[in-house]
Amino acid sequence: MADQNIKLGVVLMNLGGPTGEEYVRPFLYNLFRDEDIIKMGGGRVQDFFAKIISKFRAPNVAEDYEEINGCSKGCTGNKHCPNRKNSVVSTCCSPINSLTEKQRRGLEKHLKNTLPADVDAKVYTCMRYFVPFAETTMQDMVDDGITHAVMVPLYPQFSWTTTGSSFRDWETKRDQKFGSSTPWKEFHVKNYYLNPHYLEAMNSRIDEALDAMDEETRNKTHLIFSAHGTPLLEVKSGDPYTAEIKETMEAIMELRDYEEPYWLGYQSKVGPQKWTQPNTAELVERHLEYGIKNFLMVPIAFVTDHIETLYELGVELVEDLEEEGYEFENLAVMKGINDHPSYIQALSDEVIKKVGHLLPQQQTETDSEEKVTA
Repeated sequence: MADQNIKLGVVLMNLGGPTGEEYVRPFLYNLFRDEDIIKMGGGRVQDFFAKIISKFRAPNVAEDYEEINGCSKGCTGNKHCPNRKNSVVSTCCSPINSLTEKQRRGLEKHLKNTLPADVDAKVYTCMRYFVPFAETTMQDMVDDGITHAVMVPLYPQFSWTTTGSSFRDWETKRDQKFGSSTPWKEFHVKNYYLNPHYLEAMNSRIDEALDAMDEETRNKTHLIFSAHGTPLLEVKSGDPYTAEIKETMEAIMELRDYEEPYWLGYQSKVGPQKWTQPNTAELVERHLEYGIKNFLMVPIAFVTDHIETLYELGVELVEDLEEEGYEFENLAVMKGINDHPSYIQALSDEVIKKVGHLLPQQQTETDSEEKVTA
């Protein structure tokens, strides 16, 4: 049965990023303080570790963000971004902020065009390690009178270190704010790594990258799928992330009729634990040693371009290979799916799966696909 007077709030959950040089250290502190990523049990010991490591790493990380600055012409991020509030043109802003805002706007527009006219839908962002934090997003939802909320992680594959961490932080802050009287009915999207429209967006971006190459280069190119690594302890404890990554990769290659050689590596190791292998950079080096010299890096599981894609793959990997004396002909990085229309459609699919039964029984799911426009 459909509920009446629905005010739907969709919360896009992402990791966030610093918006200026002075915010790099707080961002890193929040990251290393997260006990879902760094297994130190929380408390004073982890807090001390987070303070020390963030202070030590902040200067170098700030230089990395300067190379991929996402707001060189002014703030295009969320309304809560300090750069927007203070009319600052940053030289050190993570592109994840503006790209997540594009996703938010794209999904909100799509839902308004898709859902029944009497359903008011608003889309919010909630970042894990920098603004807007959970408590800010919740207050926006209270101010807007939200009655039903869908939490949508911008992580297609589930991991306790990403989606799990975001959910745990949200629930902790929600309970602190509202106790047992949350003003909205809440639904959670766990994963959507085989959503056809998500796979379509990934496949489309691969096509775009290959089409930019001449035919000879394209025919020699190997696809290197690169995912954020995860601690082996998480894998052994039953975290489904690595299995879902592999399923995603195989589903994409099935769409491509397995036309290109493809491989999977893991990047962005954090902390002293053992992480998933093979390491992406070492995987590329191994190929070069076998005489393979053309690569397309496919950031799988990263749905927005940020430091892991634009810097680690687009800048750091190339520089490190050159410093080690490796020679290659072409190493390209696929553009993130960002606000690709098919990805916006995928997000809409997941929202409607959760609340479609509550909406007025008008055209929703069928119209949803028809109304997507590029």
